[in-house]
Amino acid sequence: METVMVNASTAYPVHIGGGLLEKTGELIAGVTKSRACAVVTDTTVETLCAARVCRSLQDAGFQVCLHAFPAGERSKNIATYAGILEFFAENKLTRSDFAVTLGGGVVGDMGGFAAATYQRGIDFIQIPTTFLAAADSSVGGKTAVNLSAGKNLAGAFHQPKLVICDTDVFRSLPADTFADGMAETLKHGLIADADFFDELTRGTPDVDRMVLKDVKIKAAVVNEDEFERGKRKLLNFGHTLGHAIEKCSGYAAPHGHAVAIGMVLAARAGEKMDFSPAGTLDAVVAANRKYGLPVECPYTAAELYAAATGDKKRDGGDIDVVVLEEIGRARTVRLDMEGLRAFTEAAL
Repeated sequence: METVMVNASTAYPVHIGGGLLEKTGELIAGVTKSRACAVVTDTTVETLCAARVCRSLQDAGFQVCLHAFPAGERSKNIATYAGILEFFAENKLTRSDFAVTLGGGVVGDMGGFAAATYQRGIDFIQIPTTFLAAADSSVGGKTAVNLSAGKNLAGAFHQPKLVICDTDVFRSLPADTFADGMAETLKHGLIADADFFDELTRGTPDVDRMVLKDVKIKAAVVNEDEFERGKRKLLNFGHTLGHAIEKCSGYAAPHGHAVAIGMVLAARAGEKMDFSPAGTLDAVVAANRKYGLPVECPYTAAELYAAATGDKKRDGGDIDVVVLEEIGRARTVRLDMEGLRAFTEAAL
C-alpha cells in the first residue's frame, strides 16, 4: 500500500493498493472515533462489493446502514441528493457520525455533497470504485449535483477524512469504463508532467503506478490552490467543452469520453489561436486513440457554445479556458463570450 497525503484545509491520507476493500473498517477506524456511518452507493456497486465493505466496517465495530440509488449520471440530480439526506435523517445520523461514498464519481460527488450539507456538515470517506474517480474526483474535496441548466452547478468544497483506492477493483472494470480514467490520467500528463505523458504514450504503466501518479499530481495542485482561484483551474483542461458535450448528450456521454474529446477540441483551438505549438493536437489525438478514447465531436459549434455558456467556471461575462503551452505545461486564457464563441468554432 502506498499513501499520499493531501495537505488542504483538512489534511488526509489517500491509500492506494490492492486488497484494500477488505481493510476498509481497519483503515477508517484509524481516522475517526465515531461508531456509526451511512454507506452511500449505487445499484451497480451495491451488487458488486457493498457487502464486503459493510462487513469490514461491522467487523471493526461500526454501526452501518446502506443507501443505494440508481446507477448513472442521470441520477446526479436534486431528487437523488434529497433522498440521501432523508436517508441520513431517517437513520438518525448525528453530527459526530460519518458517510462512506462507495462508487464512481457520481456517488462520490452526491454523497460528498450530502455529507457537506447534512446538519451543516459531517465527515465522509471516499472509496472510489472506478479508475476515473480514483484519478480525479475522489481527491480534492469538490462535491456537487447537476442542475437542468448544467453540470455540477450546486455543490460545496468538502474535503474527505480519508480516501481508499483499491486498485484490484479498477483492474476488473470493463474496457470502456477503464478508458474513462485514462482520459483524466492523460490530462494530468498533458498539463503537469511531460515525462509521465511520454511514459503513457510509449506503453501502459501498471494501474497502481498510474493512480499513484494521478493522486500526487492532483494533491500538489490542491495543496497550493484548494478553492480553485488560480492553479487548480488547470485541472479543467478539456472540461469546458467536455462538460458541454455531456450536457448536449443529456448526460449519456461518459465523463471521461467527453473530456477526451474536450482535450482534442482545446488542443485544436489552442493551435489555431496560437496559444499552443504545432503538434499539440496530433499528440493529444494519438494518445486518445491509443487508449480507445474518442477524438471526434458529434455536436456543432453552436450547440457546444450554448451549453458552455452555462458552465460553472464562468465569471460574470468571462470564462477561463485551459490551453497547453507545451506538453506538460498549461495555462488559463480568459475569454469573453465572443471569445468563447471563437474558441468553440476554432475547436471544430
